[in-house]
Amino acid sequence: MPLLDLLDAANGLPDAWKSRVLAQAGDCNVKILRMDGQPSPAETHDYNEALIVISGALRLSVKGEAIEVAAGSMYLAPAGVPHAVAEGSHGVLMIVDPVGS
Repeated sequence: MPLLDLLDAANGLPDAWKSRVLAQAGDCNVKILRMDGQPSPAETHDYNEALIVISGALRLSVKGEAIEVAAGSMYLAPAGVPHAVAEGSHGVLMIVDPVGS
């Protein structure tokens, strides 16, 4: 699976906000998911998490600050810092995080 259409992979997912592991690179999972405009509660991890917007936009709330991540951009959620998805996030999101997380 060296070549993969990320939009097709995301559109084939049955549910929004349910990620699927596409591949592993080193000791990291490369995941894809569809965002559907609904908010998601804050979560905190003990590792850095890369959030890469493939299409649409990701709206985050981090330490009370609103952050919008546009298509083609990445936000690195730092370990130990709560981040929540705000209403209006839509499109396709790639997540890179450690295997087993």
